Amino acid sequence: MPRDAPDVDNRAEQLAVVADTALSQFDLESTLGALLGRVRELLSADAAVILLWDDDAEHLRAAAANGLEEEVQQGVRVELGAGFAGRVAAERKPIHLRHVDPTTVANPLLWEKGLRSMLGVPLLAGSKLIGVLHVGSLRERTFSDNDEHVLQLAADWIALTTRAQLMAIDRAAALALQRSLLPPRLPHVPGFELAARYVPGSRTGVGGDWYDVFELLDGRWGVAIGDVAGHGLGAATVMGRIRSALRAYAIESSAPADTLIRLSRNIFHFESNGMATVGYAVLDAAGGRAWMSSAGHLRPIVASAHSPAAPAAIPVDPPMHSDLRPVPRRTNPVDLEPGAVLVCYTDGLVERRGESIDEGIHRLCQLVTPDHPEGVCARIMADLVGNSTPDDDVALLVLRRTE
Repeated sequence: MPRDAPDVDNRAEQLAVVADTALSQFDLESTLGALLGRVRELLSADAAVILLWDDDAEHLRAAAANGLEEEVQQGVRVELGAGFAGRVAAERKPIHLRHVDPTTVANPLLWEKGLRSMLGVPLLAGSKLIGVLHVGSLRERTFSDNDEHVLQLAADWIALTTRAQLMAIDRAAALALQRSLLPPRLPHVPGFELAARYVPGSRTGVGGDWYDVFELLDGRWGVAIGDVAGHGLGAATVMGRIRSALRAYAIESSAPADTLIRLSRNIFHFESNGMATVGYAVLDAAGGRAWMSSAGHLRPIVASAHSPAAPAAIPVDPPMHSDLRPVPRRTNPVDLEPGAVLVCYTDGLVERRGESIDEGIHRLCQLVTPDHPEGVCARIMADLVGNSTPDDDVALLVLRRTE
């Protein structure tokens, strides 16, 4: 380490100032760039790089660099345990590298750039792997324990900053994706009035709850509601694919159960570790019926002038899961007399900690009357959600037969 390099305490203090400033900016790219520039300066390094761990792809990707920008520009990816950065991530401990060549690193840019020595540390937020931070020198060099300490301090700040900002970015992207996939405006369905609500959860963030209403080729209408396991951008993305697949299969099949069988096959084949519940109905306004099938989803509530609100008398088949082969599914008719209301919803509306979901469904039934859908929606949300953001996503769709 050069004699005129600042001591570890001063270097740590300077890093803290940069990190605090970066945190206040809440801009991931500028945050990482500012920290890397300071890290490179304080450690007298020729390059500094951050690779972030991608849970879905299960690899590290170059996210920011100072002095080795090609890693980011060329989209470098490193498998867990492969090469230098992969070892740091896999072993979750600092690693000093005194020889940079094809036998010690996976990325050829490192030796092509002329790096001779490297030091890498893991980015950890508790037990969660966020990524890897490493620096490199164009001369042979032994990084000191103080260098390692400073680099680990920087990594801790970067992990904290990155995790917070990635969560915010993920939530914003998921919300934008979900809003783009939910119907921006409910269609005009002959013989029916419609109203809907969607509210993201405060505890889980945006998830995979959704609803859809679309016209079929024979003039009837498809109505779907579903809930994809998980939350965030991943769940919203799976939700989008399931919604699109259901529409495609609905056009090819007239029976809801057949549509869900095909959709289940799709999930089994394409969605790794995916799980979803889906309720799908085909409305026959002329006949006054809804043909329904449920893949693990809560039964809709039906209310009319002659029948108090109660869950529809249909069977609930198993949910869709990537670990299960498609199972037989059933389609059952539900009669909807003029004025009758059909309420489709996801579990975030009725689930509460410390109580049975049946209690929540009972409360919901007490709120459903054969009135205008917008009024029914408003009453349900006011009573079951109120002025607090629900813990979990809530999707609510209300239909009323008018003729």
